[in-house]
Amino acid sequence: MQGDPHPQEAVISDHQLRRTAGGLGCYVLPGGIDDPREGLAQARAAERLGLDAVWIGERYDTKDLPSLAGAIGQITSRVRIGAAVTHTGLRHPMVLASMGQTLQSLTEGRFVLGLGRSASWRWDSYGVPAPTLRSLTDTADILRRLWAGETVSYDGPAGRYPSLRLPRRPAVEPPPLLLAAVGPRTLDVAGTAYDGAILHPFLTVEGVRESVRRVRMAAERAGRDPEAVRCVATVVVAPDAPQPEEDLAVRARAAGYFSVPGLGDALVRANGWDAADLARYRDQPALTALGPLPADKHLTRDELIALCAGMPDHWIPASAVLGDTDACARRLAEYRAAGADELILHGMVGEQVGALSDRYSTVRDGSTGARR
Repeated sequence: MQGDPHPQEAVISDHQLRRTAGGLGCYVLPGGIDDPREGLAQARAAERLGLDAVWIGERYDTKDLPSLAGAIGQITSRVRIGAAVTHTGLRHPMVLASMGQTLQSLTEGRFVLGLGRSASWRWDSYGVPAPTLRSLTDTADILRRLWAGETVSYDGPAGRYPSLRLPRRPAVEPPPLLLAAVGPRTLDVAGTAYDGAILHPFLTVEGVRESVRRVRMAAERAGRDPEAVRCVATVVVAPDAPQPEEDLAVRARAAGYFSVPGLGDALVRANGWDAADLARYRDQPALTALGPLPADKHLTRDELIALCAGMPDHWIPASAVLGDTDACARRLAEYRAAGADELILHGMVGEQVGALSDRYSTVRDGSTGARR
Protein backbone atom coordinates (compact mmCIF):
# COMPACT_ATOMS: atom_id res chain seq x y z
CA MET A 1 0.00 0.00 0.00
CA GLN A 2 1.20 3.48 -0.74
CA GLY A 3 1.83 5.39 2.47
CA ASP A 4 0.60 8.81 3.47
CA PRO A 5 2.58 11.49 1.62
CA HIS A 6 3.05 13.28 4.97
CA PRO A 7 4.30 10.43 7.19
CA GLN A 8 5.52 12.82 9.88
CA GLU A 9 1.89 13.79 10.49
CA ALA A 10 0.56 10.24 10.85
CA VAL A 11 -0.87 9.44 14.25
CA ILE A 12 -1.22 5.70 13.52
CA SER A 13 1.47 3.61 11.88
CA ASP A 14 1.39 -0.15 12.39
CA HIS A 15 -1.98 -0.20 14.20
CA GLN A 16 -4.07 -1.05 11.15
CA LEU A 17 -2.76 -4.41 10.03
CA ARG A 18 -0.97 -5.61 13.15
CA ARG A 19 -1.18 -9.29 13.90
CA THR A 20 -3.10 -9.28 17.15
CA ALA A 21 -2.55 -11.86 19.84
CA GLY A 22 -6.23 -12.62 20.13
CA GLY A 23 -7.27 -12.41 16.53
CA LEU A 24 -11.03 -12.48 17.19
CA GLY A 25 -13.61 -10.12 15.79
CA CYS A 26 -17.34 -10.38 15.33
CA TYR A 27 -20.10 -9.05 13.12
CA VAL A 28 -22.51 -6.50 14.44
CA LEU A 29 -26.07 -6.63 13.16
CA PRO A 30 -25.76 -9.97 11.32
CA GLY A 31 -28.58 -10.59 8.86
CA GLY A 32 -31.50 -8.29 8.21
CA ILE A 33 -32.42 -5.76 10.90
CA ASP A 34 -35.00 -3.05 11.50
CA ASP A 35 -33.22 -1.04 14.21
CA PRO A 36 -29.57 -0.26 13.47
CA ARG A 37 -29.09 1.16 16.98
CA GLU A 38 -28.76 -2.40 18.23
CA GLY A 39 -25.35 -2.47 16.57
CA LEU A 40 -24.05 0.17 18.96
CA ALA A 41 -24.72 -1.99 22.00
CA GLN A 42 -23.21 -4.99 20.22
CA ALA A 43 -20.05 -3.03 19.40
CA ARG A 44 -19.70 -1.80 22.99
CA ALA A 45 -20.08 -5.39 24.22
CA ALA A 46 -17.44 -6.64 21.76
CA GLU A 47 -14.94 -4.05 22.97
CA ARG A 48 -15.72 -4.78 26.63
CA LEU A 49 -15.21 -8.50 25.99
CA GLY A 50 -11.76 -7.85 24.56
CA LEU A 51 -12.44 -8.65 20.92
CA ASP A 52 -10.10 -7.03 18.43
CA ALA A 53 -12.59 -5.88 15.79
CA VAL A 54 -16.21 -5.44 14.85
CA TRP A 55 -17.30 -5.95 11.27
CA ILE A 56 -20.25 -4.57 9.32
CA GLY A 57 -21.89 -6.46 6.47
CA GLU A 58 -23.54 -3.66 4.52
CA ARG A 59 -27.09 -4.01 3.28
CA TYR A 60 -28.81 -1.29 1.30
CA ASP A 61 -31.60 -0.61 3.76
CA THR A 62 -30.94 0.00 7.45
CA LYS A 63 -27.29 -1.17 7.39
CA ASP A 64 -25.57 1.75 5.69
CA LEU A 65 -21.83 1.24 6.18
CA PRO A 66 -20.51 4.78 6.74
CA SER A 67 -23.39 5.68 9.08
CA LEU A 68 -22.82 2.61 11.24
CA ALA A 69 -19.01 2.78 11.16
CA GLY A 70 -19.03 6.46 12.06
CA ALA A 71 -21.38 5.92 14.99
CA ILE A 72 -19.50 2.89 16.29
CA GLY A 73 -16.23 4.77 16.00
CA GLN A 74 -17.47 7.41 18.42
CA ILE A 75 -18.67 5.02 21.13
CA THR A 76 -15.60 2.74 21.06
CA SER A 77 -11.93 3.53 21.52
CA ARG A 78 -9.96 0.37 20.74
CA VAL A 79 -11.63 -2.12 18.39
CA ARG A 80 -10.98 -1.92 14.68
CA ILE A 81 -14.10 -1.30 12.61
CA GLY A 82 -14.25 -3.21 9.35
CA ALA A 83 -16.47 -3.32 6.29
CA ALA A 84 -17.14 -6.97 5.45
CA VAL A 85 -18.12 -6.01 2.92
CA THR A 86 -19.27 -3.16 0.74
CA HIS A 87 -19.18 -2.79 -3.03
CA THR A 88 -17.82 -0.52 -5.72
CA GLY A 89 -20.85 -0.46 -8.02
CA LEU A 90 -22.99 2.00 -6.07
CA ARG A 91 -20.27 4.43 -4.95
CA HIS A 92 -18.18 6.54 -7.30
CA PRO A 93 -14.43 6.17 -6.54
CA MET A 94 -14.36 9.73 -5.18
CA VAL A 95 -17.20 8.91 -2.78
CA LEU A 96 -15.55 5.64 -1.75
CA ALA A 97 -12.17 7.32 -1.24
CA SER A 98 -13.69 10.18 0.76
CA MET A 99 -15.70 7.76 2.87
CA GLY A 100 -12.62 5.64 3.60
CA GLN A 101 -10.34 8.47 4.66
CA THR A 102 -13.07 10.24 6.64
CA LEU A 103 -13.84 7.09 8.63
CA GLN A 104 -10.14 6.48 9.10
CA SER A 105 -9.77 9.96 10.56
CA LEU A 106 -12.88 9.70 12.74
CA THR A 107 -11.70 6.39 14.21
CA GLU A 108 -8.05 7.48 14.54
CA GLY A 109 -6.82 4.75 12.22
CA ARG A 110 -9.16 1.91 13.18
CA PHE A 111 -11.12 1.52 9.93
CA VAL A 112 -10.65 -1.34 7.45
CA LEU A 113 -12.33 -1.21 4.04
CA GLY A 114 -13.39 -4.58 2.66
CA LEU A 115 -14.75 -4.79 -0.88
CA GLY A 116 -16.53 -7.67 -2.60
CA ARG A 117 -18.26 -8.76 -5.79
CA SER A 118 -21.64 -9.93 -4.44
CA ALA A 119 -24.00 -11.92 -6.68
CA SER A 120 -24.92 -11.12 -10.26
CA TRP A 121 -28.64 -10.85 -9.47
CA ARG A 122 -27.98 -7.78 -7.33
CA TRP A 123 -26.34 -5.80 -10.12
CA ASP A 124 -28.93 -6.95 -12.67
CA SER A 125 -31.67 -5.71 -10.34
CA TYR A 126 -29.93 -2.43 -9.59
CA GLY A 127 -29.08 -1.71 -13.22
CA VAL A 128 -25.35 -1.17 -12.68
CA PRO A 129 -22.40 -3.08 -14.17
CA ALA A 130 -21.27 -6.09 -12.19
CA PRO A 131 -17.76 -5.71 -10.76
CA THR A 132 -15.08 -7.81 -12.38
CA LEU A 133 -11.71 -8.89 -11.09
CA ARG A 134 -10.10 -6.33 -13.37
CA SER A 135 -12.37 -3.51 -12.17
CA LEU A 136 -11.74 -4.45 -8.54
CA THR A 137 -7.99 -4.48 -9.17
CA ASP A 138 -8.11 -1.07 -10.82
CA THR A 139 -10.39 0.37 -8.12
CA ALA A 140 -7.86 -0.57 -5.44
CA ASP A 141 -5.18 1.26 -7.41
CA ILE A 142 -7.39 4.33 -7.93
CA LEU A 143 -8.18 4.55 -4.21
CA ARG A 144 -4.56 4.23 -3.18
CA ARG A 145 -3.47 6.89 -5.64
CA LEU A 146 -6.16 9.27 -4.42
CA TRP A 147 -5.17 8.66 -0.79
CA ALA A 148 -1.55 9.35 -1.76
CA GLY A 149 -2.51 12.80 -3.07
CA GLU A 150 -2.33 12.07 -6.79
CA THR A 151 -4.63 13.38 -9.48
CA VAL A 152 -6.05 10.30 -11.19
CA SER A 153 -7.09 10.06 -14.83
CA TYR A 154 -8.55 6.68 -15.70
CA ASP A 155 -10.52 5.04 -18.51
CA GLY A 156 -10.98 1.30 -18.16
CA PRO A 157 -13.02 -1.53 -16.65
CA ALA A 158 -13.73 0.43 -13.45
CA GLY A 159 -15.23 3.38 -15.37
CA ARG A 160 -14.17 6.62 -17.01
CA TYR A 161 -12.80 9.31 -14.73
CA PRO A 162 -11.07 12.25 -16.46
CA SER A 163 -9.65 13.91 -13.34
CA LEU A 164 -10.06 12.75 -9.73
CA ARG A 165 -8.38 14.35 -6.74
CA LEU A 166 -8.92 14.60 -3.00
CA PRO A 167 -8.15 18.22 -2.06
CA ARG A 168 -7.47 17.38 1.59
CA ARG A 169 -6.25 14.29 3.34
CA PRO A 170 -6.26 13.54 7.08
CA ALA A 171 -3.09 12.93 9.05
CA VAL A 172 -3.62 9.18 9.28
CA GLU A 173 -2.55 6.37 7.01
CA PRO A 174 -5.13 5.27 4.43
CA PRO A 175 -7.43 2.43 5.47
CA PRO A 176 -6.28 -1.09 4.63
CA LEU A 177 -8.06 -2.61 1.63
CA LEU A 178 -9.26 -6.20 1.87
CA LEU A 179 -11.04 -8.22 -0.80
CA ALA A 180 -13.75 -10.78 -0.05
CA ALA A 181 -12.64 -13.94 -1.81
CA VAL A 182 -13.50 -17.60 -2.17
CA GLY A 183 -12.55 -18.66 -5.72
CA PRO A 184 -8.90 -19.08 -6.77
CA ARG A 185 -8.76 -16.10 -9.14
CA THR A 186 -10.25 -13.74 -6.56
CA LEU A 187 -7.83 -15.05 -3.94
CA ASP A 188 -5.01 -14.24 -6.37
CA VAL A 189 -6.26 -10.66 -6.76
CA ALA A 190 -6.45 -10.31 -2.97
CA GLY A 191 -2.80 -11.31 -2.76
CA THR A 192 -1.53 -9.17 -5.62
CA ALA A 193 -3.64 -5.98 -5.45
CA TYR A 194 -5.10 -5.77 -1.94
CA ASP A 195 -3.78 -5.81 1.60
CA GLY A 196 -5.36 -9.21 2.11
CA ALA A 197 -8.50 -11.29 1.91
CA ILE A 198 -11.73 -11.79 3.81
CA LEU A 199 -12.59 -15.46 3.43
CA HIS A 200 -16.18 -16.55 3.05
CA PRO A 201 -18.17 -18.38 5.73
CA PHE A 202 -18.52 -22.17 5.53
CA LEU A 203 -14.96 -23.02 4.61
CA THR A 204 -13.46 -26.00 6.39
CA VAL A 205 -10.18 -25.66 8.27
CA GLU A 206 -8.40 -27.19 5.29
CA GLY A 207 -10.29 -24.87 2.94
CA VAL A 208 -8.99 -21.90 4.93
CA ARG A 209 -5.48 -23.32 4.92
CA GLU A 210 -5.47 -23.68 1.14
CA SER A 211 -7.03 -20.25 0.65
CA VAL A 212 -4.40 -18.57 2.83
CA ARG A 213 -1.67 -20.43 0.97
CA ARG A 214 -3.02 -19.22 -2.36
CA VAL A 215 -3.25 -15.58 -1.23
CA ARG A 216 0.31 -15.57 0.09
CA MET A 217 1.70 -17.31 -2.98
CA ALA A 218 0.04 -14.70 -5.20
CA ALA A 219 1.57 -11.94 -3.09
CA GLU A 220 5.01 -13.51 -3.35
CA ARG A 221 4.73 -13.85 -7.14
CA ALA A 222 3.87 -10.16 -7.29
CA GLY A 223 7.04 -9.28 -5.40
CA ARG A 224 5.21 -8.47 -2.17
CA ASP A 225 5.98 -9.70 1.33
CA PRO A 226 3.53 -12.60 1.80
CA GLU A 227 3.65 -12.18 5.56
CA ALA A 228 2.38 -8.59 5.23
CA VAL A 229 -0.82 -9.77 3.53
CA ARG A 230 -3.64 -10.31 6.02
CA CYS A 231 -6.11 -13.20 5.78
CA VAL A 232 -9.32 -12.88 7.77
CA ALA A 233 -11.51 -15.99 7.97
CA THR A 234 -15.23 -15.72 8.64
CA VAL A 235 -16.47 -18.55 10.86
CA VAL A 236 -20.11 -19.21 11.70
CA VAL A 237 -20.34 -20.08 15.38
CA ALA A 238 -23.06 -21.35 17.69
CA PRO A 239 -21.50 -22.30 21.04
CA ASP A 240 -23.79 -24.02 23.53
CA ALA A 241 -26.77 -22.96 21.42
CA PRO A 242 -30.21 -24.53 21.77
CA GLN A 243 -31.28 -26.24 18.55
CA PRO A 244 -33.58 -23.42 17.35
CA GLU A 245 -30.81 -20.83 17.81
CA GLU A 246 -28.24 -23.09 16.14
CA ASP A 247 -30.58 -23.68 13.20
CA LEU A 248 -31.13 -19.96 12.74
CA ALA A 249 -27.49 -18.94 13.18
CA VAL A 250 -25.97 -21.73 11.10
CA ARG A 251 -28.33 -23.76 8.94
CA ALA A 252 -30.48 -20.94 7.59
CA ARG A 253 -27.28 -19.16 6.49
CA ALA A 254 -25.74 -22.27 5.00
CA ALA A 255 -28.86 -23.03 2.99
CA GLY A 256 -28.80 -19.58 1.45
CA TYR A 257 -25.08 -19.52 0.64
CA PHE A 258 -24.90 -22.97 -0.94
CA SER A 259 -27.92 -22.27 -3.13
CA VAL A 260 -26.28 -19.26 -4.84
CA PRO A 261 -24.91 -20.14 -8.30
CA GLY A 262 -21.18 -19.58 -8.40
CA LEU A 263 -20.78 -19.02 -4.67
CA GLY A 264 -22.01 -22.43 -3.56
CA ASP A 265 -19.92 -24.06 -6.28
CA ALA A 266 -16.81 -22.18 -5.16
CA LEU A 267 -17.33 -23.18 -1.53
CA VAL A 268 -17.75 -26.84 -2.47
CA ARG A 269 -14.58 -26.77 -4.59
CA ALA A 270 -12.59 -24.97 -1.89
CA ASN A 271 -13.65 -27.59 0.66
CA GLY A 272 -12.86 -30.51 -1.66
CA TRP A 273 -16.44 -31.75 -1.59
CA ASP A 274 -18.33 -33.63 -4.29
CA ALA A 275 -20.09 -31.35 -6.81
CA ALA A 276 -22.73 -34.05 -7.29
CA ASP A 277 -23.82 -33.52 -3.67
CA LEU A 278 -24.32 -29.83 -4.39
CA ALA A 279 -26.37 -30.63 -7.46
CA ARG A 280 -28.62 -32.94 -5.39
CA TYR A 281 -29.00 -30.26 -2.73
CA ARG A 282 -30.09 -27.71 -5.34
CA ASP A 283 -32.50 -30.16 -6.92
CA GLN A 284 -34.87 -29.86 -3.97
CA PRO A 285 -38.33 -28.61 -5.04
CA ALA A 286 -38.19 -25.51 -2.83
CA LEU A 287 -35.08 -24.35 -4.69
CA THR A 288 -35.98 -25.40 -8.23
CA ALA A 289 -39.31 -23.56 -7.88
CA LEU A 290 -37.43 -20.30 -7.31
CA GLY A 291 -35.60 -20.38 -10.62
CA PRO A 292 -32.98 -17.59 -10.56
CA LEU A 293 -34.42 -15.91 -7.46
CA PRO A 294 -32.13 -15.93 -4.38
CA ALA A 295 -33.32 -18.37 -1.72
CA ASP A 296 -32.39 -16.19 1.26
CA LYS A 297 -34.57 -13.38 -0.07
CA HIS A 298 -37.62 -15.45 -1.02
CA LEU A 299 -37.82 -18.34 1.46
CA THR A 300 -38.69 -18.15 5.13
CA ARG A 301 -36.12 -19.02 7.75
CA ASP A 302 -37.94 -22.27 8.49
CA GLU A 303 -37.91 -23.15 4.79
CA LEU A 304 -34.18 -22.45 4.60
CA ILE A 305 -33.49 -24.59 7.65
CA ALA A 306 -35.54 -27.44 6.16
CA LEU A 307 -33.37 -27.37 3.03
CA CYS A 308 -30.36 -28.46 5.08
CA ALA A 309 -31.84 -31.95 5.32
CA GLY A 310 -30.82 -32.27 1.68
CA MET A 311 -27.14 -31.63 2.45
CA PRO A 312 -24.58 -34.34 3.19
CA ASP A 313 -24.33 -34.85 6.95
CA HIS A 314 -20.69 -33.76 7.13
CA TRP A 315 -21.03 -30.35 5.45
CA ILE A 316 -22.15 -28.19 8.36
CA PRO A 317 -20.12 -29.83 11.15
CA ALA A 318 -17.00 -29.50 8.97
CA SER A 319 -17.55 -25.87 7.94
CA ALA A 320 -19.11 -24.26 11.04
CA VAL A 321 -18.16 -24.18 14.72
CA LEU A 322 -20.74 -26.03 16.81
CA GLY A 323 -21.00 -27.79 20.17
CA ASP A 324 -20.06 -26.76 23.68
CA THR A 325 -17.83 -23.79 24.40
CA ASP A 326 -14.68 -25.88 24.87
CA ALA A 327 -15.14 -27.68 21.56
CA CYS A 328 -15.83 -24.40 19.77
CA ALA A 329 -12.74 -22.76 21.25
CA ARG A 330 -10.55 -25.62 20.07
CA ARG A 331 -12.03 -25.40 16.59
CA LEU A 332 -11.32 -21.67 16.44
CA ALA A 333 -7.72 -22.40 17.37
CA GLU A 334 -7.56 -24.85 14.46
CA TYR A 335 -8.70 -22.11 12.06
CA ARG A 336 -6.02 -19.78 13.41
CA ALA A 337 -3.40 -22.53 13.12
CA ALA A 338 -4.45 -22.97 9.47
CA GLY A 339 -3.02 -19.50 8.80
CA ALA A 340 -5.87 -17.08 9.43
CA ASP A 341 -4.61 -13.86 11.02
CA GLU A 342 -8.03 -13.06 12.39
CA LEU A 343 -11.40 -14.74 12.71
CA ILE A 344 -14.73 -12.99 12.28
CA LEU A 345 -17.29 -14.73 14.47
CA HIS A 346 -20.58 -14.83 12.61
CA GLY A 347 -24.02 -15.86 13.82
CA MET A 348 -23.89 -14.61 17.40
CA VAL A 349 -23.10 -11.14 18.70
CA GLY A 350 -22.15 -9.14 21.78
CA GLU A 351 -22.49 -10.90 25.10
CA GLN A 352 -23.32 -14.16 23.33
CA VAL A 353 -19.67 -14.63 22.36
CA GLY A 354 -18.27 -13.71 25.77
CA ALA A 355 -17.78 -17.20 27.17
CA LEU A 356 -16.37 -18.42 23.85
CA SER A 357 -13.89 -15.55 23.72
CA ASP A 358 -12.72 -16.26 27.25
CA ARG A 359 -12.29 -19.97 26.62
CA TYR A 360 -10.55 -19.32 23.32
CA SER A 361 -8.03 -17.10 25.10
CA THR A 362 -7.15 -20.03 27.35
CA VAL A 363 -6.81 -22.43 24.43
CA ARG A 364 -4.84 -19.91 22.39
CA ASP A 365 -2.35 -19.40 25.17
CA GLY A 366 -1.73 -23.13 25.30
CA SER A 367 0.11 -25.25 22.77
CA THR A 368 -2.23 -24.74 19.81
CA GLY A 369 0.37 -23.59 17.34
CA ALA A 370 -1.95 -20.81 16.27
CA ARG A 371 -0.39 -18.15 14.10
CA ARG A 372 0.13 -14.83 15.93
